[in-house]
Amino acid sequence: MIVLAAALSGCGGGDTVRRGAPPPQRVWPVVEPANPAAANAVLMRAISLVGTPYRYGGNTPEGGFDCSGLVNYVYRDTLSLSLPRTSRDLAAFQGPRIVPDRLAAGDLVFFGQGGSVTHVGIYVGEGRFVHAPSTGGTVRLDHLDGSYWRDHYTGAKRVLR
Repeated sequence: MIVLAAALSGCGGGDTVRRGAPPPQRVWPVVEPANPAAANAVLMRAISLVGTPYRYGGNTPEGGFDCSGLVNYVYRDTLSLSLPRTSRDLAAFQGPRIVPDRLAAGDLVFFGQGGSVTHVGIYVGEGRFVHAPSTGGTVRLDHLDGSYWRDHYTGAKRVLR
């Protein structure tokens, strides 16, 4: 997980405090995954795809990804694990629902509105997740505490055991 910590750490800045800076991010508990080797493989593969273009229905690095295509590709490529294709079906897939304070690397995080799931990402730790967000974008890391993601969070599932 040292490699993951290095990948997630940001650039250091000076001691300057900016006016209007957002409040400090929430401190997310570290929860050890049930299968650390599998979780690490998933995270390294997902992070390696950051920057890949978004494409609706996409499911390969060469063709681009939509959110569930990214999840499916990463789990299939690293663990030969076949998962449902859509974010809604992934949310209904077997596996326990996870409360935010018990998220572990490799868990799937879901977003939507009005009780429907419309988006999925892979939790990487420290409150961050990898996902393919939208048309015109690329696969990226985002923080669950971001206002959009916090307001649209619908839950999480654990697929690694």
